[in-house]
Amino acid sequence: MKDKVERPWLAHYPANIPWNMEYEQKSLHAILKETALKSPRMKALHFKGKELTYEQVYFQSNQLAAHLQANGLQKGDRVSVMLPNTPQAVISYYAVLMAGGIVVQTNPLYKERELEYQLKDSGSTMIICLDLLYPLVEKVKSKTSISHVIVTQIKDYLPFPKNLIHSYIQKKQQGSVVTVKESDTTYLWTSIMKQHHPDLVHPLINPTEDLALLQYTGGTTGYPKGVMLTHYNLVANVQMCEVWIHKKSDKQNIVLGVLPFFHVYGMTTVMNYAVLTGSKIVLLPKFEVEDVLRTIEKQRPNVFPGAPTIYIGLLNHPKLNQYDLTSIETCISGSAPLPLEIQEQFEKVTGGRLIEGYGLSESSPVTHANLIAPDAIQGGIGLPWPDTIAKIVSLETLEEADVGEVGEIAVQGPQVMKGYWNREEETEQVLRDGWLYTGDIGYMDEAGRFYVIDRKKDVIIAGGYNIYPREVEDVLYEHEGIQELVVVGIPDMYRGETVKAFVVLKDGVNIDEKTLDAFCRKRMASYKVPRIYEFRSELPKTAVGKILRRKLIDEERQKINSREDQSV
Repeated sequence: MKDKVERPWLAHYPANIPWNMEYEQKSLHAILKETALKSPRMKALHFKGKELTYEQVYFQSNQLAAHLQANGLQKGDRVSVMLPNTPQAVISYYAVLMAGGIVVQTNPLYKERELEYQLKDSGSTMIICLDLLYPLVEKVKSKTSISHVIVTQIKDYLPFPKNLIHSYIQKKQQGSVVTVKESDTTYLWTSIMKQHHPDLVHPLINPTEDLALLQYTGGTTGYPKGVMLTHYNLVANVQMCEVWIHKKSDKQNIVLGVLPFFHVYGMTTVMNYAVLTGSKIVLLPKFEVEDVLRTIEKQRPNVFPGAPTIYIGLLNHPKLNQYDLTSIETCISGSAPLPLEIQEQFEKVTGGRLIEGYGLSESSPVTHANLIAPDAIQGGIGLPWPDTIAKIVSLETLEEADVGEVGEIAVQGPQVMKGYWNREEETEQVLRDGWLYTGDIGYMDEAGRFYVIDRKKDVIIAGGYNIYPREVEDVLYEHEGIQELVVVGIPDMYRGETVKAFVVLKDGVNIDEKTLDAFCRKRMASYKVPRIYEFRSELPKTAVGKILRRKLIDEERQKINSREDQSV
């Protein structure tokens, strides 16, 4: 690695964390095989009372991988995995890799237009989804390259008698039960697991060149982009995670899996980390506060990666004191800034350690974190991880900034992406001379701790989800009553940020927030829908007519600061 950057953070590394590591040249799915061979009877997954060993997870991953190959999957083909945190999500992920495919993580909350876009852009030829999502997949299938659909149900991995009553509960909650019939292009998960398949052909993987994952992310200049992450990128980052968390003990670690695996943060710090270390994952398909509290008390996880909204939700639950959360030892918070008061409150309740980290999809994702040691000094997003070099670049000169000077954060390391899928020009904008320019604005102190103070990109992060203003704006512009608009993220105590739309209506049109809310909810995932609308007669613009998005954001922050000053 080319490096002339001073690295003051190395002086603060404890003895148990190496600053330089040897990363194994192996495929990502090799970590599952190695753990299964080493600890076959060790519990790997817990799902609503049902448990699978590492031997079972490995065997079922092989079953699915052989099925994919038998039905035409070639090395490098993309397979969309559209599942919540269930055993099927873990098995599908590793099965696609074993078969030589590239995983395309797909949010189960996507609506029709979002799913169609991602399937087209990635060129996915197969998709694995829940039965509830099958009608949506069928709607878009003919417009994409999808030729093979695998359908599973939550009840496929529920213990008795929950598996028997699940359909009844689903019908009561959803109003109907989706019936899926097998065909030449549609297969049921349960059938695949019962079939005898030809032996799996193990494709030769070049870890530094071959892709393991397309992780979709984006910005304000267009639709989400597929981040190309190699096997080496992901293996390196999860090995860094292992040494940073450093949970060496005689007992098996238990990791709470509430962060969604279709998000790169949950994928690395929960799923891949647990498989690498032989830990048990307690799977939760969605974040429901009381369910998480009950699960912690009953299953006793000691590692709990999360996001500020998760920790805030738990702390604000009225029955918090009725639950024993003292099994929690280590928590890494990411996706949004972690308020100090939340960190202190959560540590007091659990007796564990909650630290803030930082990363982005383009870096697999983690590049920085605070130290977990109880006597370690905390600050901002912490220190760069092993073999990760970071610097601040002056916004004016693009030269390396001085200590304390504000600029753009740039990083370099083995976890940095190969580039954006089919987007050479946009790749060149962020990967320059071996450095990944993050688009985040911050500074470094004398100890080598980094701080994020703003984002150069206008991507909105609400509740840990990335929301791309352009997507929301495109949906709203479909409404015939809107003349012009702009979508921004504004500070929110609970979600980190929330989505606000500034709208100018056409002359003579009279519509309200409820109308626009209903319009959006039919066309995009609920977390992207604006929570606040402000109707204006005009929007601030530059001399050439470009809407001043940043000016509106600054106005909102001034309003919030003014309200806070008045309340003091």
